[in-house]
Amino acid sequence: MSGGDGTRRVRAGRRTVEVHRPDKVLFPGGGDAKEYTKGDLVDYHRAVAPFMLPHLRGRPLMLERHPDGLDGPRFMQKNTPDGYPEWITRVEVAKEGGTVRHTVCDDTATLLYLADQASIALHRWLSRADSVGHPDRLVFDLDPAGDDFEAVREAAWLLGELLDELELPSALMTTGSRGLHAIVPLNGRHDFDEVRSFARNVADTLADAHPGRLTTAARKKDRGERLYLDVQRNAYAQTAVAPFTVRPRPGAPVATPITWDQLDDPELHARGWTIADAVEQARTNPWSGLLSRGRALGPARRRLDALRA
Repeated sequence: MSGGDGTRRVRAGRRTVEVHRPDKVLFPGGGDAKEYTKGDLVDYHRAVAPFMLPHLRGRPLMLERHPDGLDGPRFMQKNTPDGYPEWITRVEVAKEGGTVRHTVCDDTATLLYLADQASIALHRWLSRADSVGHPDRLVFDLDPAGDDFEAVREAAWLLGELLDELELPSALMTTGSRGLHAIVPLNGRHDFDEVRSFARNVADTLADAHPGRLTTAARKKDRGERLYLDVQRNAYAQTAVAPFTVRPRPGAPVATPITWDQLDDPELHARGWTIADAVEQARTNPWSGLLSRGRALGPARRRLDALRA
């Protein structure tokens, strides 16, 4: 429905969400990039909601907002503004010297409301609101020195082989930027320090075996042309881009779950899907129940120690 004031009203379950200035361009076109409006962003979120919401429900979010589109200022929003509707879930979590009231996206109406607020990228915690200190996801961010996806592909295969040796299930996701995320489901019984320490040991093991190609050096000047195995997101109050979220880049690329078999596709790239076609990939169910198989890290840690001995 459209109002006479240019406001569009979108039904989402029991709620109707108002979309203000739906024709506002958020992603300017140019070169090979297509132009997309706020209305396009809302339509994408409405279509992808059944696939995206399971990765968002119950998790504190950090919102990356671009009220005037990509060409305007960017806001990283943690605290939920007082003006948000009362039906949107909030969670109060501790920070140094106080608390932060994060937005939680539990339903399609919230997802559409956030799109109306020009929240282009949703960054989620790796833990849930009911157990914020104990993550149920571990993330390896494969970050190339340049826009070299071949290096990302090779690193992913090496990491996947090591995780297989450790008998840990893993899932891949394009970031919509330059790299890939490899995600390991956990049982939620380890705290962030344990998880980050384990992730760092895995990354160090891989980098030690391939010192000319991979690094865990946090400083860019120490990496050279090597791919960075980033495990810093595995910490309290840190976030990672959510599956199926849009990235604020020309053409509206989407962080898209893929299968390990798709890693073989020579056409694969970190920005391989956009809001025009990511829903088609979502319908293939690329992770197919993988993330429900949360593991304890004890057995994997012992296997890793044996490999490193």
